[in-house]
Amino acid sequence: MRMLVVEDDVRLRQRLVGHFSALGWVVGEAPGGSEADYLARELPCDLAIVDLGLPDVPGIELIARWRAMGLAFPVLVLTARADWQEKVQGLEAGADDYVTKPFYLEELEARVNALLRRVAGRITERVDYGAIVIDYSARSVTVDGAVLDLTAFEYNTLAYLAHRAGTVVSKTELTEHLYQQEHDRDSNVIEVFVGRLRRKLDPQGHLQPIETVRGAGYRFALVPVTE
Repeated sequence: MRMLVVEDDVRLRQRLVGHFSALGWVVGEAPGGSEADYLARELPCDLAIVDLGLPDVPGIELIARWRAMGLAFPVLVLTARADWQEKVQGLEAGADDYVTKPFYLEELEARVNALLRRVAGRITERVDYGAIVIDYSARSVTVDGAVLDLTAFEYNTLAYLAHRAGTVVSKTELTEHLYQQEHDRDSNVIEVFVGRLRRKLDPQGHLQPIETVRGAGYRFALVPVTE
């Protein structure tokens, strides 16, 4: 999953980047609106955290630009001001939620997870796909009740495919969301990890949770179990 952090306060931006990177996100960063606008146009993004008080392009204007372009990823606004009118303006510009400074990183993380659940149509962080259960808050996966031993990269690969369940994800899209640096990207590595995931998720070959769509990419084929 790829996140964009737009914050002109260097120390706060570094804290945010470090926190979410440790959680497995691929985090891009920008100190101002102009650079953030460029990054959002050029690279795929699953969620953005945007400070409204940016030195060049105001955060509200930046969000409005993205929405006018059709960029629909969720945006969480940071503001040092308690003025409710500014919060309303941010939401009207297209933001999905806001957090007022100062804040705890745990609070911000919870808001991020809530936005992802909302976008994915989930009401809980634990999603049941029958034999396979993904707990997004614990970053754990169980098959028939047994916890799988997954590397961070394997988990991130599965989480992104499940996040896009039912749709075909190309190798290019998957690598862009999983690799921090462009020079590290290797589609062959993706093939290896998808192969490992299949064997761990479905050692008997009965579930077939990850399908290969020839010439197009991969698709997570399972759907959540609803009561």
